[in-house]
Amino acid sequence: MAPTADSWFFFDKIYCISIDTRGDRRTEAKKQFADVGLLERVEFELVKKHPDNQEKGIFQSHMLCLNKGLQAGARHILIFEDDILFQGYQPEVLRNATLFLQNFPAWNGFFLGGITTKMTKTDEQSVVNIQYRCLAHAYALNHSFAKRIVQETWNDIPFDDILRRHCKDFFAIYPMIAFQSQASTDNQTIAIDKMRRFFGGLPFIQKTNEFFQRHKTLILCIHLLFLAAITLAIVNAWT
Repeated sequence: MAPTADSWFFFDKIYCISIDTRGDRRTEAKKQFADVGLLERVEFELVKKHPDNQEKGIFQSHMLCLNKGLQAGARHILIFEDDILFQGYQPEVLRNATLFLQNFPAWNGFFLGGITTKMTKTDEQSVVNIQYRCLAHAYALNHSFAKRIVQETWNDIPFDDILRRHCKDFFAIYPMIAFQSQASTDNQTIAIDKMRRFFGGLPFIQKTNEFFQRHKTLILCIHLLFLAAITLAIVNAWT
């Protein structure tokens, strides 16, 4: 189905954080946004790379966008980072997900991508309730929750950890549609970046995490049955 602007109607303000020197990433991000019918609505927020503390720079950038959204009176603020990569986007799935949120006013955060430690079904098949772990490259906060988050001041706590500490009534689209590309990064150490690439990159890691969390019970049962079969075989071999 062709992308339509109506798929994104739910979000009042949409921002994309980008370090001012990374025109290459903004060019690619614009292509990604165009592919999902979102380019005309995204405001690029250009920031300076923090001179000595990358995590503080990330924290300040996200807080800047949330404050701008609140000042604009936005009810739902959607924030991206400029290494965004969309895969599997379907307008009708996003519409169903946002209609669910519209009828569930208690939600705090809604993630188009991320890493979770728990994922459970809801009454809407395109939405899952999550226990958030990390990655803040594509997420939305509602007005009241955003007002709470922007009260946080920098205290050597990464922005992902701030969200995780407030993790309650967080939801995600299912399956997730937003990933971080393999573009070179300004916000991670070389060692972390190399490790992620070794394990297939963040898109692969995120998809693997999502599959495991959604099918955790089945996967654990299969492993237990496999171990039981091995144990039985060993016992039989010794008797």
